[in-house]
Formats: sequence, C-alpha cells, structure tokens
Amino acid sequence: MNDTPAKAPSTAFGAPGIAPTFAAGDKDLVTTALGSNRVWVTVGGGVLNEVFWPTTSRPQLRDLGFLVTADDLWVEVKRAAAYTITTPDPAIPMPTIVHRHERFRLSIELVVDPIRDSVLLRYALFGIDGEPDEALALHLLASPHLGRSGHHNNAWIEDGVLHANRHDEHLAILADVPFAMASVGYVGASDGWQDIAAHGRPTWTFTSAPGGNVALTATLGAARGEIAIGLATSASGARTLAMGSLVAGFDATASAFRAGWAEWASGLPVFAATERHARLARTSAMVLKVHEDVTFPGAIVASLATPWGAAHDDPGGYHLVWPRDCAETGLALAAIGLPRDARRTLEFLASTQLPDGHWPQNFTPGGQPYWTGLQLDETALPIILAAKLAELGVIDPASPAIAKMVRAAARYLAANGPLSEQDRWEEAAGASPFTLAALVSALVAAGSSSWLDPTEAAYALSLADCWNARIESLVYVEGTELDRAHGTTGHYERVARGGDTGRRGPIVLANRDGESFEIERLVGLEFLALMRYGLRTASDPRITDTVKIIDSVLRADTPNGPLYFRYQHDGYGEHADGSPFDGSGIGCPWPLLAGERGHYALDAEEDVTPYLEAMRRSTSLGDLLPEQIWDREPIPERRLTPGRPTGSATPLVWAHAEYLKLLVATTTGARADRLDSVAARYAAPRAAKVAHVRGEPRLTTDAEILLIEGPRSFRLHYGRDGWQDARDVDSSPLGLDRHGVRIARSDLGRAASLDWTTFDLAAAAWEGTNHTITLV
Repeated sequence: MNDTPAKAPSTAFGAPGIAPTFAAGDKDLVTTALGSNRVWVTVGGGVLNEVFWPTTSRPQLRDLGFLVTADDLWVEVKRAAAYTITTPDPAIPMPTIVHRHERFRLSIELVVDPIRDSVLLRYALFGIDGEPDEALALHLLASPHLGRSGHHNNAWIEDGVLHANRHDEHLAILADVPFAMASVGYVGASDGWQDIAAHGRPTWTFTSAPGGNVALTATLGAARGEIAIGLATSASGARTLAMGSLVAGFDATASAFRAGWAEWASGLPVFAATERHARLARTSAMVLKVHEDVTFPGAIVASLATPWGAAHDDPGGYHLVWPRDCAETGLALAAIGLPRDARRTLEFLASTQLPDGHWPQNFTPGGQPYWTGLQLDETALPIILAAKLAELGVIDPASPAIAKMVRAAARYLAANGPLSEQDRWEEAAGASPFTLAALVSALVAAGSSSWLDPTEAAYALSLADCWNARIESLVYVEGTELDRAHGTTGHYERVARGGDTGRRGPIVLANRDGESFEIERLVGLEFLALMRYGLRTASDPRITDTVKIIDSVLRADTPNGPLYFRYQHDGYGEHADGSPFDGSGIGCPWPLLAGERGHYALDAEEDVTPYLEAMRRSTSLGDLLPEQIWDREPIPERRLTPGRPTGSATPLVWAHAEYLKLLVATTTGARADRLDSVAARYAAPRAAKVAHVRGEPRLTTDAEILLIEGPRSFRLHYGRDGWQDARDVDSSPLGLDRHGVRIARSDLGRAASLDWTTFDLAAAAWEGTNHTITLV
C-alpha cells in the first residue's frame, strides 16, 4: 500500500474548507488503555470527539460522529443529544452510549486497544421498538485534525479504507463490513454533512481532498458492526493497526481492556466511610490515571480538552503539563494510596526542570515549553510534593537526583521571590497569598531535609521565616470600604503589587477589556492556602474575617450547592449571551474552589458535607468534574444549563485531585498538602529574627538582624539616620547562591533608619540607587 495519497479521479470541491476548530471543551468521558498503546480518547455529545496520539498533547481527530437517515429523516446524533452513558465500573472507562430518537435507537460501545495504537467502536442501529429497521441507514462522519491542527490535512480513499494524513502522522478508518458508500471532502463545502443536509442522503463519492480542513464520510454496510481507527507514521501502518483490532474483535479487546483497568483499580481505597461518594472517588482516580502519558511516564496534562475548543484552533488547549496541576495531582495520588503513580509524577517533574531551577508555565509531556510565563508556585509545589513523598516513605530522602532538583528549585525561589510574575490564575503579577504560602512551605521543606547542606538549610529556613512574617504586610489590608460593608477588621487580598503602596489602588483585570478595580476590594480564595499549608490557623481572626467576605461576595448558591467564583469581576468564561470566551467574558463558579472552601471547613470544624456534595452534583453526564458550571438562565441552543458544565474544560484534573484530597481528609484526617515540618515550625506564631533585605526602595522592620543580600558578591555602603557614620563592608556567601551582609540592630544604637547602597565587586560599578530601612 502506498504511504501517500494516489492521484485520484475525483477530487472534492471547496478547498481548503472553512476555518477549523477543535471539539467542544465539555466532555462526557475520557479513556485510554493500560498497556503499550499510546492513544487517548474523549467522548462528548455522545460521540467520540477527540483522539490523542502518540502523546496526551497531540490531538489527531476532532470527532467521529454518526448521522441516521431514512426517506423522510436525517439526524446528526450529537446534535440531537438525547443519550445515556454507562460503564462497567466507575474506575473502568469503557463506555456504552445509547442514543434514543423517536424513530431509532443507536448504541455505541468504545474501547481503546491495549496493545495497538487503535480504537474500536461497536455500533448497533435499531428501530424505536428495538427491532431492525431496513429503512434506516447509518453514516459515520470523521474530522481529522492531524498534527494538532485542522489545517493542511489530506484525505483520500484507497481500497475501501478512509485515510488522512498531515506530514508523517496518519490515520485510517475501516469497518468489519465494507462501507456501502464513502467520500472525502472539505468541511463546510463538500463534506458528508453538507451532502446529506442538501440531499437527505449521501450522493457524493469524492476520493481525494488534499491540503485543507477535511472530513471523511462512509455509509456503514450493516446495521450492526465494528469500526476501527488506526494511527501510525504511515498510511500502511495505520491501516494495519486498525485491521489488527478488527481481527482481534471487540469482545477480546474489551476483555483485555477491562482486565488491565480492574487490576489497577484493585489498589484503590474502598472509601467505605462515604458510600455516596464512592462512585465519584473511583471516577476521579481513573481520571487522574487516564491523563498520565505513556511515552513520558508521570506527565499529567491539565485536561484532555480545549476550553471552548469548538470556537478556535489553538493547538495547546489544556492538554499540556502545568507543573502546579501536575504536582497537585501527585499529592492526590499519594493521598489515595497510589505511591508508585505519585513517584512517577515527581520523577517526571525532576526530569523537566530547567537548568536554572524553575519550570516553564506549561509544556508538552516531552518537555517543550508552550507558554513561558513565570509562576513561582509552580517551582515551589514540586518541592512540596517531594517532601510529602519523603514524609510518607515513598521516595528515598537520600536520592541524589531529588536532592539536585530541590536544591535548584530552592535556589530559584530564593533568588526570585517573594513576588511572582504571574499568580496561579496566570493573570496578575505581584504578591499572592497562595504563592506566598507555597514559597514558605517549600523553603521550610527544603531547609528541614537532608537535601541541602547545613549552610543552605539555615539560609532557607531564615528566608522562609522572613517571608512568612511579611505576608500580612504584602497582602493584608484593614479598614477598607469592603471591610466596613461586612463588619470586618481587615482581609487578605487576592493579589497585590508589592511594596508600601502595593495593597491599594487600581489594578487592571484580566479578560475584561482593560477594566480596572481597586486591589483592596478584590478577594479570592488564595488566602486559604495559608491555613491549608499550616502557616496560619483556621481561627486566626484575619482568616475568619476574610472567609466572611468571600462567603458573601464570591459564594454562589447553585442548584448543586455552594460553589465559588475566583474573584469579583472575573472575565474568564462565556459572555452573558452564552457565546464562547474570546479573550473576555464573565467567569462562572468553579467546583475546585468548593473543595478549597471545604478544606477550611474541615479545619474550622464546620460541616464539610455541603462542599463535597456541591462538587459531586456538579459533574457531567459521565461523572467528570468541570472547570466551571453555568450559573445563569438556561441557553439550550448553546447547551448551557444551570448547575451543569460550561464550555470551558471538562474534566479539570486539578478539580478531581482536589475532590480526592478533601474526601481523604474528611474520612481519615490526613492532609495531603500539609507537611509535618511546616506545621511544626509555625504551630505557634513565629517572629522572624532576620529581615532579608533585597533592594526594596523603602522597608520597615523590627527584626533583630538586617541581612542585606544579592545574587553575587558586593560591597555594602551604609549609614544611619541620613548616612551618618557611613562605612563599607564586603558581603559573604549565604548559601543557595546568595551573598549578604548581616547588621545587628544592637550595633546601630538608637538609630531610626539605615541608608544603604551597593558596589558590585565583579562589575566594579555602583548600583546607582539609595535605599532606606525604617527601624521600628
């Protein structure tokens, strides 16, 4: 068989077709086989609607759907959207989908071949009475997006097999009964949907559609049968893999698929203490497992979905690795008793760390950066994961490779904290309570371990204490309009710019077309990490006051229960009319945040049930947790229903991880994110003895020791109360590639301030800026 399209006698018209898009972001189910194959499949709208191969970051097929025709009827089943989905077990993702229409019933079973890069579907079409109806005909319609794009795909028919390729990525589709009719064409012009819409039945038989947004159409030769999709680096290879699955047959393939998943699921906890949540618990564990790559073990993408994918052709979507989401998932895997899975996640993160110690904002499972922003929590969380796994005895604390990872990450945090280029929502620069909590916890974890030498450890712990003591000066305000409205003394802000004036004034909101809002009036749930990691207690008045505010301004009492918005005026979501997010919109409630509020409820000895229940009730038809749920009036034409997933991303792996961590904490008391070393260090309020000073124009402190520091050796020129008694001192190494000069408060007498600047010894140049420290 040729590996390139032969010159065809009948080329479709309308090249290159309409602009391609990906499938909708709200999925019903995600699946893969536990074996040697490298295929991942999602189901949405009751049909197969994305296939990924050979890694979780490469979608190759937008969808494979079905149309049913008769003399007086044609229906695209995904648009009719009247279907059910069942699986043998919540932890075994092998769906049976049944579409019901007033004229027919269509069942579709789907399984990924455990030993081949292929997918098998078994279908059966009946009349409404369950009996065969010869007046009905079934047609498949497939939309290749090879190489992560619908552009420049080639489609052709050869020897009765539907083929498509883009460069060296190929797919082939064939059935156990020869197609009765087949055609290829360009989407929006000569595809099978246009043909049937115009003529009521297929009439076109094009055999070639090169270089465009293409579609493959076939009339199935029997009312029941099997269809195979093969993926390979050649046309012949794709056909061979698809044929191999057909030869093996659906029953044998399904048996092997079930056996692999059943063996894995046998290691899951029973969750006997919470029977009503057992189903979602097993589904959540399965979702985490499905999203792990095979070629790159331990790589867990954020979702096998592209938010609002049906409106654009962005090849990234959420099928990328975010170090934060990946580490959060590793912590959840450890919490539910899957240590080997958690260890692989840590090993993967260690293997993708950049030479300077940080991780990119996100990247493919192979480590290729996609977005390159800097989020310091994404460098802190891998340290926290390593420390938790060491605490649980999952990894060897003496591992040189893990020590190297932790040391490099700690060096990066020490050099670049505490302000971050981006917060965890990737929208704002400055100080975020969530990021600060992660930084402090990571530095304590590193400094309390054997991964750092004694000098490095002492420096890391001192810096952690300093940043912990400064949290309120960075992100806590009192006496604001928001506090007066809610009867609170003060509150933690969602984000602040840093510096003396950084906690007040306008900030431009992301995704709101340049709209601004006062920082002191903007709240989120980020501050709950201070309690969750053990830096503050649930009874701290600053925490309880902020909880009071978020429960008033961010809580959404949905049909599912209490969910939360990210922050006021969030613009990441559909528009009010339900049209997709296009760079601006209106954010909806996140089930993930109900989990975060539930963790606070647990520590505050409140009832956790409403938050667990709200998450459970927010799932999709296939029990997947979405990123967001719709909280406005229904818009049926856009498939938006109150309490149900929006078009963003379903599932969100982080949401399933959060659900599992909350469920485990509720049933066993174990806190997946809290480290013993951190909880012990801050069990009681801890003053910072050392103020780490790093170039702030003005700083106020009551610390016993001033440590003025920088990234390389320097000469400190300083004086007190307006440069009196000026003197010079050369810096000394501090550890973690930092250098500094320590000045004891006792050596400054009754001075009210200290003025300073530095001379770079390597560059032989003054920095050119004077700084002042006010001594309290």
